[in-house]
Amino acid sequence: MTARFNLNDSSVFVVIGSGAGGGTLSNELAQKGHKVVCLEAGPRLSLTDVVNDEAVMFEKLTWLDRRMATGKPDPNFPVWNCKTVGGTTMHWTGACPRIEPYEMRALSTYGPLPDTTLVDWPVTPEEIAPWYDKAEVRMGVTGKHGLPFLPAGNNTKVLEAGARMCGYTDIDTHNMAINSVPRDDRPPCQQLGFCTSGCAVGAKWSTLYTEIPKAEATGRFELRPESMVTGVNLGADGRVESVTYLSKGRSVTQKCRAVSVAGNVVETTRLLLNNRSERFPNGLANSSGLVGRNYMRHFTIQVMGVMPGKVNFHRQTHLAGVVRDERIHKPERGFVGGFLISTVPFTPEILAKNMMIGGWGEDLTSVLDKYDHLAGLLLTGEDPPQLSNGITLHPTERDGYGLPVPVVHYEDHPNTIAMKTYAWKVGRRIYEALGAEKIVEMGDFIPATHNMGTARMGTDAKASVCTPYGRTHDVANLFVSDGSLFPTAAGCNPTLTIVALALRQAEHIDGEIRAGRL
Repeated sequence: MTARFNLNDSSVFVVIGSGAGGGTLSNELAQKGHKVVCLEAGPRLSLTDVVNDEAVMFEKLTWLDRRMATGKPDPNFPVWNCKTVGGTTMHWTGACPRIEPYEMRALSTYGPLPDTTLVDWPVTPEEIAPWYDKAEVRMGVTGKHGLPFLPAGNNTKVLEAGARMCGYTDIDTHNMAINSVPRDDRPPCQQLGFCTSGCAVGAKWSTLYTEIPKAEATGRFELRPESMVTGVNLGADGRVESVTYLSKGRSVTQKCRAVSVAGNVVETTRLLLNNRSERFPNGLANSSGLVGRNYMRHFTIQVMGVMPGKVNFHRQTHLAGVVRDERIHKPERGFVGGFLISTVPFTPEILAKNMMIGGWGEDLTSVLDKYDHLAGLLLTGEDPPQLSNGITLHPTERDGYGLPVPVVHYEDHPNTIAMKTYAWKVGRRIYEALGAEKIVEMGDFIPATHNMGTARMGTDAKASVCTPYGRTHDVANLFVSDGSLFPTAAGCNPTLTIVALALRQAEHIDGEIRAGRL
């Protein structure tokens, strides 16, 4: 039963964004008896709209409104996230590792790292552990809580064989939010490959067909797709009183009790920075000056091996293969923190496009000619926070909504460069151990998909934007519910942690509402 709330209903809780953070928070609040309006900039698709074709789904899912970049990223496509109901849970691979306790104590573990703003998380590993449990059960994470792991495809078998020859032992098909057995009225994985196309069978957890329909079934939730938020409006008391958005060419204002912003870092940052006022001349909730600062993105590099026999690396769950041995803090390697080694496939088109950055002619065709012999691995590692990396608003350029174009600035820290250099050698060694005919190293050509850090949480209002519950220090009824909260990046996919924090945040908000403080 879909609810319809009046625009003057000031008792609704508005959530901006329907992805991992926003979709989960919306459902939790609705389940707890609260009225929720979720505003999503993109359209609502159905499973029948999803096809196992990366090129087709790229156009359907991707946020293609103009963005700019300086520093290292692609100047025109610096981040890869989604503009659709479900957000980037439609595009993600489903990998659900937990942040390790040592990573949550980054400053204590690594010590001061020059030119970084390393801190310890204000949420301890012990505090978040039960929320990880709840998130894993909610998402159906394989290898956890009695759920079996996914089967190993050929790409994983190749990775495991080479890794064991190199002395690695912590290897399996990963903790994945992709059904390994029928569950939650959804089928198990069919090993179609290219999970970033959206999952045509719905085996992968996405808020589009999990959290959102369950929230709607409460009768206390209204989803408004194709609603681009432009304003978060404060009353005379300094609290948010309404949200303004563009829908079908007209401006609409919804009154509210409170607001959560979950726009996948870039849009969260843009919305806060663009809402300036006499009270907040540098952007909403930005008295610390840290909104948009400390931007982090994991490095994602690849190694491809042309193997002696056929692999068909595209015929398995995208990331269902992992080696965890290097995800440790072992400074004698020449850097702090660690990285994961996972399986990865690419379509011939994507492979050709990105190999052409460093190769041409026979260097390219000799690999493509043996596409069915290719094995591929992805190396994903921790990125320390730097004050200089951040998201700002262009002073003159505007997008189709008339909003300032976000500008992403990112440069690798020397620690990241050292980790990548070591990781490439690891990947090469794995395939060399198996007698690969040719090995290709590919760099950070994938636009950032793991975006974090621009509204970091902490206990000091001068050194952070939000409290440990994601409540902004400056505005009592304004929350942030995405990866912007992360004080440090750790060395793994952030989605599980975003969901765990959203579940924890929902309990906090519920308590505050019932106590009359929201």
